[in-house]
Amino acid sequence: MSRRLRYQVAVSLDGFIAGPNGDFDWIVMDPSIDFGALFSEFDTAVMGRKTYEVMQAQGGDGTMPGMEIVVFSRTLPAMARPGVRITNDSPEKVVAALKAKRGRDIWLYGGGELFRSLLDAGLVDTVEVAVIPVLLGAGIPLLPPGTATKLILADTKVLPASGIVALAYAVPDSDGPAPRIRYIKSGKSSKPSKPGKPRKKAGGTRRSSKASPPPPRPAARKQSAGKTKRKRR
Repeated sequence: MSRRLRYQVAVSLDGFIAGPNGDFDWIVMDPSIDFGALFSEFDTAVMGRKTYEVMQAQGGDGTMPGMEIVVFSRTLPAMARPGVRITNDSPEKVVAALKAKRGRDIWLYGGGELFRSLLDAGLVDTVEVAVIPVLLGAGIPLLPPGTATKLILADTKVLPASGIVALAYAVPDSDGPAPRIRYIKSGKSSKPSKPGKPRKKAGGTRRSSKASPPPPRPAARKQSAGKTKRKRR
C-alpha cells in the first residue's frame, strides 16, 4: 500500500485558509488538540513557495522537527539541505515518487493552488479540515476553482471549548483506509454549553502557517498547523 497524501488544514466557516493579507491570527487554539500526535502521523510535508516563506518569516530555519520538507517553486533556485528540499520539478511527478516510497503519510501543508493541481492529478487521498468558527469574508480559499470532487466522510469531532469542528474525508478510489481523527486528547473536551450560556473563550490564537489542524495548514497543523496555504508555488 502506498503512502497517503493528506491535505490537513484549518479553514474558516466561509472557506478560507488565510485572511486577505495571508493572516492566520483567527485560528484559535484548543487544549484538546495533541499536536505531537498529529505530527507523528507524517514524516514528509509538501508545500508551495508562499507557504514556505510564511514559515520562514515566523522565525527558525523553515524546517519541521522529524519531517522532510519538499518545497515546490518556479522562482526559487533548487537546493537541498538537512530537512528541506526546494525543487523546480513538477509537483505531480515528485509527489507520485514520494508516495511510492516506504514511510509514514505525507502532509499536504499548503497551499490551495498546490492542492488543486495534486487533486486534479488524482494524488490526494484525504481532505482533513479543522473548521474554525469565524467568518473572514475574504481571503485565500481552501481550493481554487476547478473540477468538482465528491468526498466520503470518514470521521468527525466537535471541540466544544473552542467551537472547532474537525472533519476527515476520503477521496474516492484513494490509497489506504479512510482517515480517522486521532489527534484529539481524550477527556479534554467539555460538554457543549447550554443554550444561552456563554461559551468559554479559547486559550489564544495562533499565527503559524500550520493552519492545519491545526496550518492546517500546518498545515496541520500551520500543520503546520497546520495552518496553508495559493498562490503558494
